[in-house]
Amino acid sequence: MITLITGGIKSGKSGRALRVAREEWPFPISFIATAQVTDEEMRLRIQRHREERARLGGMEGFVTIEEPLELGEAISRAGDYAVVDCIPMWVNNLIYHRREDDFSGILASFIRGLCRNCIVVTNETGMGNVPFDETTRRYNVLLAEANRKIAEASDRVELMVSGIPLRIK
Repeated sequence: MITLITGGIKSGKSGRALRVAREEWPFPISFIATAQVTDEEMRLRIQRHREERARLGGMEGFVTIEEPLELGEAISRAGDYAVVDCIPMWVNNLIYHRREDDFSGILASFIRGLCRNCIVVTNETGMGNVPFDETTRRYNVLLAEANRKIAEASDRVELMVSGIPLRIK
């Protein structure tokens, strides 16, 4: 089953994805991490996520595949069970590395390659104001398109609200 978990920032999406994976699938489970260390705050955030995976899965539970750009390639290496965390960081990385022109191809490859048992984590965008700057508006457009296409390919979609999962699809 392909599951998309969406919601606001810090709404509990990543923790929910790990708990669902642990409850529904056998170990080992691939964990595709898209975040990159760009500053001290991100280094600490990535470290907390690594510690959470270790706590929930032990030494061999979650096998991390770090891939900031080529999601299609990462999913092809993931095996039968995978958590992808997260699509917003992937879109951010594409913009940062000036790879926006590759967005459609990488996204299509990723969706085509989704394993039967996959949980994808994203942020819900478009529920707020129109951003002032052009870069943030482009980011929102790309993330919204990725969310729509992944949701369409998903069997289950959950929206996290204040740590509570709401079934959408």
